[in-house]
Amino acid sequence: MKLRVWILCLLLVPTCAAAQQPERWSAEQANAWYAKQPWLVGANYVPSDAINQLEMFQAATWNPQLNDKELGMAQGIGMNTMRVFLQDQLWQQDPAGFKQRLDAFLTIASRHGIRPILVLFDSCWDPDPKLGPQHPPIPGVHNSGWVQSPGEKELTDPAAEPVLEAYVKGVVGAFANDPRVLAWDIWNEPDNSSEQYPITPHKTERVDHLLPLAFAWARAEHPIQPLTSGVWMGDWSHPDRESATTRIQLSESDIISFHNYGWPEDFEARIKELQPLGRPILCTEYMARGAGSTFDNTLPIARRYHVAAINWGLVAGKTQTYFPWDSWQRPYVLMQPTVWFHEVFRQDDKPYRQHEVDLIRELTGRGTP
Repeated sequence: MKLRVWILCLLLVPTCAAAQQPERWSAEQANAWYAKQPWLVGANYVPSDAINQLEMFQAATWNPQLNDKELGMAQGIGMNTMRVFLQDQLWQQDPAGFKQRLDAFLTIASRHGIRPILVLFDSCWDPDPKLGPQHPPIPGVHNSGWVQSPGEKELTDPAAEPVLEAYVKGVVGAFANDPRVLAWDIWNEPDNSSEQYPITPHKTERVDHLLPLAFAWARAEHPIQPLTSGVWMGDWSHPDRESATTRIQLSESDIISFHNYGWPEDFEARIKELQPLGRPILCTEYMARGAGSTFDNTLPIARRYHVAAINWGLVAGKTQTYFPWDSWQRPYVLMQPTVWFHEVFRQDDKPYRQHEVDLIRELTGRGTP
């Protein structure tokens, strides 16, 4: 009799363990969460004195006073969220210090009525991030110092997975029950090839392996905030036409996020492609004036569909994302672009276009002139 009981227990252990694994939110849970949120409008935020994620949060260049001023400017035009990029090497360098600075940033943001979306990994731009002092901006070039996370070395080395797991669980675990955090963006544009730099061998295969693991690591900390990863290319209305990466993103995300830098017709069409999924929709990157994506033509559509709208850039600075993408082929050294690509404010804190900030205040019903 005892033997039978022992065998039965052994058989039930895997079932019980599987039942305890955190699962993706149901559509009902996700929509209930979204119903409690105001209309979310904000920007992808990098302080104007930082060229990348490392310079934003490393102890030597951490600048809470500037964060406070610039987030106050965002609050003044009606913004209530920011999308903020982290970097895994910050955790490896100084876990306690990084958590302390991130906590201080959340306090500053909360003071201005802003709840950030925190981005854990990113496949865009330089695949060889290095801690310490960062190189100065390349004159006339868009986002010339942005770094990937993880870098090529860690991405392609299976032995580095425990390090990445420790980072995700450490950061998410530290703020899993913190209402100051709006959501977790697990991986920014995971299948972006970043062709401006040497291509990482087998990058897509490694990302497709790590992406579901990263979601699982974050879920293991039982966060009260939803998880997402923004889709940005392909046909989202036909699952059989989606890439493997996109399928992972859409099947793992509690709330659906996407990027779109196109004309308003394209922006609206993309929303309609995602609506059948039956989950909240957030546009976590838009607004590239020279490409046809502007506040004037995109933000009213987002409001009509109750889609969150988070544009790229707040204050012009060391990222130089007011230069267009083609500056990588033709640096704007001798001339300024006819129209700024990204950013809302100039270095002197004045709006690039007064009409834009007036429109954001009008549509959100928030902010102060």
